[in-house]
Amino acid sequence: MSTEGRKDSTEAGSSSRTAAGSSAAADQQQASAALSRYESQKKRDWNTFGQYLKNQTPPVALSQCNCNHVVEFMRYLDQFGKTKVHLHGCVFFGQPDPPAPCTCPLRQAWGSLDALIGRLRAAYEEHGGSPETNPFGNGAIRVYLREVKECQAKARGIPYKKKKRKRSQLKGNDEDNQPKLLP
Repeated sequence: MSTEGRKDSTEAGSSSRTAAGSSAAADQQQASAALSRYESQKKRDWNTFGQYLKNQTPPVALSQCNCNHVVEFMRYLDQFGKTKVHLHGCVFFGQPDPPAPCTCPLRQAWGSLDALIGRLRAAYEEHGGSPETNPFGNGAIRVYLREVKECQAKARGIPYKKKKRKRSQLKGNDEDNQPKLLP
């Protein structure tokens, strides 16, 4: 009986060590599973951008990265895009719903690039970069994104127009904000 008691205690000891090892692995899995969709995308985008910089010839250190590298990264991503952008010579240029397929290239959608830059901008600062030196917040990036947006809008025939505010909204009149009573 005493041998069985020792055997049981040995098994219990080994199972508790196994449980401790597996609980550490479970904690790590929970930490990665606890990331929101946004945080997961941000991490994946940051890693992809880092890999892109490493694959440059010569490799570019993150501290040496500038807005030109970011624009080139967005152009590089175009090859993986799923948005048809009609070229000026295409018969479907300017048509929102073309009736037949064409050979125009697939590109990254403007909205996808805009969201990507937002995530990378946040990731840069989370990894110790200062907002003043953030290449993702550079004005050249905003200009590039605006050009992509306008180009894609023209190719689809749907212009993006800036919404104009009414004068009364700009002045902030109090009488506009008051509910109107019916007689």
